[in-house]
Amino acid sequence: MGLNLNDKKAVVAEVSAQVANAQTIAIAEYRGIEVGDLTVLRKKARESGVYLRVLKNTLVRRAVEGTEFAGLAEHMVGPLIYSVSADPVAAAKVLNDFAKTNDKLVLKAGSYAGKVLDKAGVQALASIPSREELLSKLLYVMQAPVAGFARALDALAKQREGAAA
Repeated sequence: MGLNLNDKKAVVAEVSAQVANAQTIAIAEYRGIEVGDLTVLRKKARESGVYLRVLKNTLVRRAVEGTEFAGLAEHMVGPLIYSVSADPVAAAKVLNDFAKTNDKLVLKAGSYAGKVLDKAGVQALASIPSREELLSKLLYVMQAPVAGFARALDALAKQREGAAA
């Protein structure tokens, strides 16, 4: 059974709210994917803070109208799953990682910073480390000199204890 007018307005409002806070939208065709696999994909999306839904294309076109994602409307054809995130790479990463293990999920397009991306563009965006990964690498790099200095001080203290004894 289809959605009535009020339901459609509610969906457009919900998607518009997500799009207003988004930096990235990625879309993929999900034809032939089993329900269990979609459940796994939704769980990964939730863990990554990604809004992931199967939506009517006409409703999403209305939601992105007048936004930086409006150029994506021409790619909204067929049974699509929409991935929306405030994190620049999370939306693309969730779909791309799942598509690597499930050949029935086909990346179609995406949009980031007002630019429409093709499949290769979405894959390139997904290959960028997430904000959390970059912060952890930065923290590791910042801790390395301190840890080395602490080891040097410890070695120096042991050397002086050995010389004093």
